[in-house]
Amino acid sequence: MDAMTFRQVMGLFGTGVTVVTVPDGDGAHGMTANSFTSVSLDPPLILVSVDRRARTHELIREAGRFGVSILREEQEGVSRHFAGKPDPAVAVALEYEWPEDIPVLAGSLAQIACRLWAEYDGGDHTLYVGEVLYLAANEGRPLLFFQGRYRRLGEIL
Repeated sequence: MDAMTFRQVMGLFGTGVTVVTVPDGDGAHGMTANSFTSVSLDPPLILVSVDRRARTHELIREAGRFGVSILREEQEGVSRHFAGKPDPAVAVALEYEWPEDIPVLAGSLAQIACRLWAEYDGGDHTLYVGEVLYLAANEGRPLLFFQGRYRRLGEIL
């Protein structure tokens, strides 16, 4: 099979959209990710998959901690911004909260702050497992990703 076929088939699994954030100097650095899942209730663990070429990859290792913000349906621009399509208007409007000295996006559907628990080889990605130190949920509807496009609840039914 070729990489494009693999990507297309995997795109049939609809996911939520997250931004993984990590402290970077006096601020925060982030990347959009839809490879995110819960792992364990006791202890509370989550997993994110990060491309080895991404700047976030080494920053998570260096910091030993990271945040995950689950995006609301109206945050498509935020997702695109952190997916390598920088938007100055989005950059100016971004606000962070810092629970446990870990950046998460203010105004997102949910925020999760983690200490790095373990990492595993995932081919061209590293699977980072985080121990949840803080989490919060807010009202709203999730931004979804399906068949290579952003979607909203009801659009894929």
